[in-house]
Amino acid sequence: MNSNKLQMNRRTMLKAAGISLALPWMESLAAPVASATPRRFCSIYFPYGVSLPSQDGETGHWHWFPKGEGKDFTFNKSLQPLDPWRDQVTVLGGLSHPKVRRIGGHDSGDTFLTGEEMSLGATGLKNSISLDQYMARTHRLGAKTRFTSLTLSSDGGTGLPTRANTLSYSQNGLPVPSLNRPALVFEKLFGLKGDSIDAQRKGLTRTGSHLDLLLGEAKTLQRKLGKTDQDKLDQYLTSVREIEQDVERSAQWLDVPKPRVNAEGLTLDADNETPGKLIYTMLDLIALAFQTDSTRFATYQLASMHGAISIANKFPSLLGFAKDAHGLAHGAGKGGKGAENKGKWDLYQTECLAYLIKRLSEMKEGNGSVLDNTCILYGSSNSKTHNNNNYPLVLAGGKNMGYGHGQYLKFDNEVPFANLFVTIQKSMGVKADSFADSNGEMKEVLA
Repeated sequence: MNSNKLQMNRRTMLKAAGISLALPWMESLAAPVASATPRRFCSIYFPYGVSLPSQDGETGHWHWFPKGEGKDFTFNKSLQPLDPWRDQVTVLGGLSHPKVRRIGGHDSGDTFLTGEEMSLGATGLKNSISLDQYMARTHRLGAKTRFTSLTLSSDGGTGLPTRANTLSYSQNGLPVPSLNRPALVFEKLFGLKGDSIDAQRKGLTRTGSHLDLLLGEAKTLQRKLGKTDQDKLDQYLTSVREIEQDVERSAQWLDVPKPRVNAEGLTLDADNETPGKLIYTMLDLIALAFQTDSTRFATYQLASMHGAISIANKFPSLLGFAKDAHGLAHGAGKGGKGAENKGKWDLYQTECLAYLIKRLSEMKEGNGSVLDNTCILYGSSNSKTHNNNNYPLVLAGGKNMGYGHGQYLKFDNEVPFANLFVTIQKSMGVKADSFADSNGEMKEVLA
């Protein structure tokens, strides 16, 4: 049997399998059991850590981590917006990725969801797959929605290695490009513009044919390459196959109308000159994407680690804060007014998180809300700028996924951050024993 026939049979089978893909989740069609509702994961990241003055000092109320521990804790000012949602959040202290502790502080943003140290190998800087993509693609938890995942940032694109503009990384550790324009995100999720369905189908067919040619040529070339070049080609082929899967998914969903949502109140023309509107509109779009079951995985990087080159670095200045994001972080280390200035920016970012929690809590779903079926992981890969220990982290939502909140948990260096990633996978309903350098689970976050 020739290869073309094999390829056609494979595509035919995939298309047939696509018939069983779920429609956007609708309460009236759901089974009367909790497992019928989707389970979702969202991660929001900010760079340069937080303000951590001495809790006993004059500016101690701007110390990001709460006072107390366990169930007996009090939010300081930086996390005060979470107080109404106390029973929906867990603050985590002491965690970090062990491999990342020894690399540069500005290099750690790329590793937040991967746990990889970004070592230099024969094929360049090596990262690994991020948690969201591992669950969405390797576990195939993103297979039942129109979009496998939604990757957003304030900067857009991929950026540069160690200073990436995305939290998401593919199976071979390559950055997944992020979107940073609300209008384009809305069009992707809900838009009705563009070519007719027939024209789109023809375009997808042409793309599939081109990918087939690329794969065929690559297999011929592979036999002529040395080991290092074969590794590079394998990375390339993995990326091509992921594109192929997305093309096949797009074809399967062509005849399913996109959800209709009310765009009133969305500032779709927001850009990097209107950061407040941009951030809140992006959060609205994540909420709408989850509510319509357009995707079950979303990441949003509020800013990259690229200092002055980051578009989002100027956001605090544009919003009336004392300095840009990088400057605020360095000023915090000097204490006094610097700690307060950074604390106020930490407070603003917490307000953004609280807004998303509120939006999801207001979206009714089954016997609860979209928030009850969504795990949110919020935080940074620095404690203070350049320090890759004691990540400031908040876990929120997921009441129906087994999480128990209303606590501040402190861990020591023997507990890798990736232990939480194992528990998150299990809360999504899949079998998981490890991720990155995990050495167990984190059952403390469960009810």
